[in-house]
Amino acid sequence: MQIQDLPYPDPGVPDARSGPRFLWWLFRNQLGGQLKALAWGLLHFLSVSALPFCVGVAVQAVIDRSGTRLALAGGLLALCCAGNAIGETFLHRTAVTNWITAAARVQQVLARKTAQLGSALTRRVAAGEVVAVSTGDVEKIGWFVEAWSRFTAAAVTIVVVCVGLVFYQPALGTVVAVGLPVLAVAVLPLLPRATRRADLQREKAGRATELASDTVAGLRVLRGIGGEELFLARYRRASQEVRHAAVRSARMWSLISAIQVLMPGLLLIAVVWYGVHLARDGRVSIGELVAVYSSIMILTYPLRHFEEIAMAYSFSRPSARRAARVLALERATDTGGSRDGAQVPTGDLYDPATGLLAPAGRLTAVVCGDPDAAGRLAERLGGHPSEEGTSVLLGGVPLDELPLDRARTAVLVQDKDPVLLSGTLRELLDVPRSGDIGAEEALAAAQCEDVLAALVQGSLDAEDPMDARITERGRSLSGGQRQRLALARSLITDPGVLVLDEPTSAVDSHTEARIAQGMRNLRAGRTTVVFTSSPLLLDLADRVVLVHEGEVAAVGVHRELVHAEPRYRAVVTRETEEEAARSEALGEALREAPGEKTTHKDGPAKGSALDDVLKELEEIEESA
Repeated sequence: MQIQDLPYPDPGVPDARSGPRFLWWLFRNQLGGQLKALAWGLLHFLSVSALPFCVGVAVQAVIDRSGTRLALAGGLLALCCAGNAIGETFLHRTAVTNWITAAARVQQVLARKTAQLGSALTRRVAAGEVVAVSTGDVEKIGWFVEAWSRFTAAAVTIVVVCVGLVFYQPALGTVVAVGLPVLAVAVLPLLPRATRRADLQREKAGRATELASDTVAGLRVLRGIGGEELFLARYRRASQEVRHAAVRSARMWSLISAIQVLMPGLLLIAVVWYGVHLARDGRVSIGELVAVYSSIMILTYPLRHFEEIAMAYSFSRPSARRAARVLALERATDTGGSRDGAQVPTGDLYDPATGLLAPAGRLTAVVCGDPDAAGRLAERLGGHPSEEGTSVLLGGVPLDELPLDRARTAVLVQDKDPVLLSGTLRELLDVPRSGDIGAEEALAAAQCEDVLAALVQGSLDAEDPMDARITERGRSLSGGQRQRLALARSLITDPGVLVLDEPTSAVDSHTEARIAQGMRNLRAGRTTVVFTSSPLLLDLADRVVLVHEGEVAAVGVHRELVHAEPRYRAVVTRETEEEAARSEALGEALREAPGEKTTHKDGPAKGSALDDVLKELEEIEESA
């Protein structure tokens, strides 16, 4: 796989049982690139390691005054330099390709998992963790995959050089062959401690980042309650903890680097001292001593890759563990798309768990006192439940039996906090659609006239509102403006079933009334389910359903339910418990004595029960 061939047609099914298993799965899928990098790495390292032998031959040729051997040494040097240049060039190219393709594979499987789980993902894993895995963790995992082939080539090179030195000069070669493995494993006892310190640093950095994100997100509220300095002090403390942890981690890695420099130096001193004694006794020629000395100097280069692979693994292991934790998540209910050949179903939308029925072609409003329960129910209706249970039926067909893309084509869910991606308005509305509804119609139904004007005013050289730019997450717009643009994006898709969770909670009542009418007109003949407690939307609905404690408690129209159902009235009118009890008592009085008069023997007739009820209602209004 080359970079120009990305993305992968099929990134494969990852082994998410643990972090090391995930790294091994990634390595197996990158085997072709690893072998290429190993081959170029061997060419590079062996060419570098052969230079001392060429220098030793040249030095001895000068001492022996042999022009032929000197010319041969020059030719070998030129050949080694060419191999070094070619090997290093293509090793770097192949290693970078391995890094990028491995990172791309991880990002693709993460994106596929995110799309599969939908909004249920952030209920099970923090959104910040998903972002961290798909950015920083992906880079660290790619680093380990890229470094492994270079480490393998360096290890093979060291073995080959040690064997060659033993045959070339047995006395000195044996010292080098014994000393180099000691150098390679000298830092192993320090690696667990270095890894723990690096993990602690990343953990504290993650906490500081989370605290900073929460502070920025709630900055307006914090300023309102005077808590800005308090949270700023907390972040300062968290930042200092990260600094201390980073310094402690850096000290350990500095110690490892120092050992990697010290130990080869000690070996070099030992070899030179022993080699001088051998040279005095005539057992080693000057050229051989120079060759062995130069070999040890050169071998410090491949030895550095032992430190690098240790660092790469210590940093990639927790990253792989986090990636595996995300990739191991599964949908609460999933039959694997057993109806692959089926068409997208149409008809009534029915949830057996709650008894909620949304007739086809009608506007159904759902009232639920618990906003979290309403969000979970909206997800269930869209086919991505966060908990196991019976599948929602569309036209009698379980959504869980449909392939995921077909299920999402059939039912579109807009949650209460939709995200606007940065780009132009034209790009924002460039979504899969039926083609029956244009951008102008959707924007008009969502009452986006002032939003378009604000976008044009805030964009340079954008005469057409569709070319106006939207900032990241629409931060330059108000909450109501973002909500209306998101609604327009949902309307333009024109799905068979549209589920909206509080689509007008951030707009004023006048705009809300116009949105309700525009949405009703635009969605005429299509199935629409709106989770709301707004009387303006409820009054326009064909059917209103009250869901209480996970079950359908009442069905009707808004004007009937507000008078006949106390629980519905409490949610819609925001009645307190005391007001609800008094209203219930007044309702009982109305039902028991609609117009009777009470007469006493020794006094005139008192007012009717209805008059008492009306008087009580006036008192409630005055107290409110």
